[in-house]
Amino acid sequence: MNPVTNTSSSSQFFGDSKVFTYPDINMCGITGAENTETAKALNNHLSHRGSSCKISTTENFAIGHYLHSVIGELQQPIKEKGLLTANCEIYNWKELNKKHGWKTENDAETLLKILEKKGLEGLEEIDGIYAFAYIKDNEIILARDILGVNPIWYTEEEENFAFASEKQAMEKEGLECRELHPRQILRYNTETGEKKFEHREFFEIDVDQEKNIEQASEEIKEKFMDAVEKRVPEGDLGLLFSGGLDSTLIAATLQELGKDFTAYTAGIQHGNVNTPRDMDWAGEIAEEMGIELEAYEADLEEVEETLPMLVDWISSTSVVKNGVALPFHMALKNSRDSQQVIMSGLGSEQLYAGYYRQQGYLNKECLSGLRSLFENDLYRDNVVSFRNGREIRLPFLDHDLIRHALTIPEDYKVKDDYRKYVLRKTAEKLGVPEKVAWRGKTAAQYGSNFDKAIDRLSRDKEFEHKQQYLNSLRKSEISTDSRNSGKVSSLKKSEPEKKAEGLSLRKKPNNRIVALTSGGKDSNAAIYRIERRNNEISCLLTLRSENKDSYMFDSKKEDSVIENQASKLDLPLVIQKTDGEKEKELEDLRQGLETAKEKFDAEGVVAGALASTYQRDRIDKVAEQVGLKVFTPLWQEDQPRYMRWLIREGFEVEITSVAARGLEERWEGTVLDEQNIDEFLELAEEYRFNSAGEGGEYETVIRDFPGNMV
Repeated sequence: MNPVTNTSSSSQFFGDSKVFTYPDINMCGITGAENTETAKALNNHLSHRGSSCKISTTENFAIGHYLHSVIGELQQPIKEKGLLTANCEIYNWKELNKKHGWKTENDAETLLKILEKKGLEGLEEIDGIYAFAYIKDNEIILARDILGVNPIWYTEEEENFAFASEKQAMEKEGLECRELHPRQILRYNTETGEKKFEHREFFEIDVDQEKNIEQASEEIKEKFMDAVEKRVPEGDLGLLFSGGLDSTLIAATLQELGKDFTAYTAGIQHGNVNTPRDMDWAGEIAEEMGIELEAYEADLEEVEETLPMLVDWISSTSVVKNGVALPFHMALKNSRDSQQVIMSGLGSEQLYAGYYRQQGYLNKECLSGLRSLFENDLYRDNVVSFRNGREIRLPFLDHDLIRHALTIPEDYKVKDDYRKYVLRKTAEKLGVPEKVAWRGKTAAQYGSNFDKAIDRLSRDKEFEHKQQYLNSLRKSEISTDSRNSGKVSSLKKSEPEKKAEGLSLRKKPNNRIVALTSGGKDSNAAIYRIERRNNEISCLLTLRSENKDSYMFDSKKEDSVIENQASKLDLPLVIQKTDGEKEKELEDLRQGLETAKEKFDAEGVVAGALASTYQRDRIDKVAEQVGLKVFTPLWQEDQPRYMRWLIREGFEVEITSVAARGLEERWEGTVLDEQNIDEFLELAEEYRFNSAGEGGEYETVIRDFPGNMV
């Protein structure tokens, strides 16, 4: 292949693997509703996910499917004993046919056969990703792959149950919805309206201390080649390419396998900003490796026009999500190819500890990152790829590779100041140039300069910061005057109806969140940050422990302190009692989160975890059982910088007790401010205690909040 910039054309090939059979490219959208017209409307909002659609009805429910099949076509929904609509990519469907003696036309039909023969237990046989609705005997089962690559959103109302592949489709019909948690399976009774959830276990850490680093890197090589090969389609193939370790590793593997592909990259240069590093580097590496590359350079006006569209597509104003979505979208939208599978290096950081915020217990950090990947990255990338007529495939998220990564000793992942050390060794084995294999990481939004473009636009429009600018792009919705009603009324109400019901316009929140609070600085700082990111706090939850030495919950403050804070913040407060017995107190946390979910419609939980892996891991697991997303916006924050930020933002932090060498009793009752914070941080450095009190060196209470928080 010859490297080409901006002028490359597509090339077709047919896979000749001796190991794997390739599924058809089925870029699909699935929908369903009790009302047939609603199902049709939801289907229409997903027209970008396919070229043909179909609605099938049962006695009391309608389900729809949008299909875009490149090779062959089996129209869904499919009916045998039950009715199935699915968005799936199952790599072993032909092997399953041989095993069970079936003759299905594609992977979706194989999925139906599995469900009809073995029920949900049959999902254990599937190697691939999926999101589906299966109806049989007045019951709808909604499920998705355990990582959450393929999405489903569903309504929480007791009546008019509906679901769809994308949140924006539900929003356009005025339907309040939540994302189905990947580790939950939903059963809905179409006669009674009852919902039941089944919990699915996630991956586990199982470190093999006997394994040496050469053995580990060789095993990664073999498993990664398998992961890439099984994801190669029978049609055109593309690769999101920055010239970094992950994308170049995929490129080198494709070359090793003898597969043709086109690489894509994008960036922006404006004003006095330097040329985008990723574009320059990608061009250099593509030329060196003989990779066909299409590079697109955007302009500021194009970014300004694109951002409102991206915010709408992914239903989020997150600076990071939109900053990453921009180079992804720009690279694909301006390419010459179409109807293409696109590969991405997403997932590498989570498997091999690629982020600098991953400190301490690295395998626990990796596992936590995998748990939250569906919320942080997967939905965004799924939607952006489909909007550009592509299906994204993610070899780093192969289940065999994940299980293997969780057996690797932590000192193989970070070694000699290199993160992802063992993966870099693997890259060399697969022919990645040394200068790429050992190059430092630059996040996509920074290496492409699109983060700087968002910053420039926010300043040009006189916003205080990037987040405020992106928040302004989120479309409004109709709500009751109470910010905490937990329900949003239909956008389709008439003006007299809106007025009569006391409705008003508000910006759509990204998520509705229950905030864990102890009344101290960290829990309140987490609330502040998560609200600034256009999320709605639906209620506060505090655990009142009989054990004042609980590892999980700080219950040293009087109930009145937290009640007063809830009143100031105008938020309902859920008080959950607990004996504080180690591990058993997690059941009390689960009950509190269940209450917040059911009574206040919370879809996520925010915690002020700063450095305690013990607390963060347990919150992860309990929230997962309840079906809530987890947000920890303070995690691994630089502690001195964080303490200065608290003061600068306007928090009145009072030290209520001290328990560290260097902190004299005179600090008790002191409110930290610009005059004493320097002395306080100097003491922390001199006596080597955690300046944010993470080791229990002192306790705090918030006496007052920033003005824009109350």
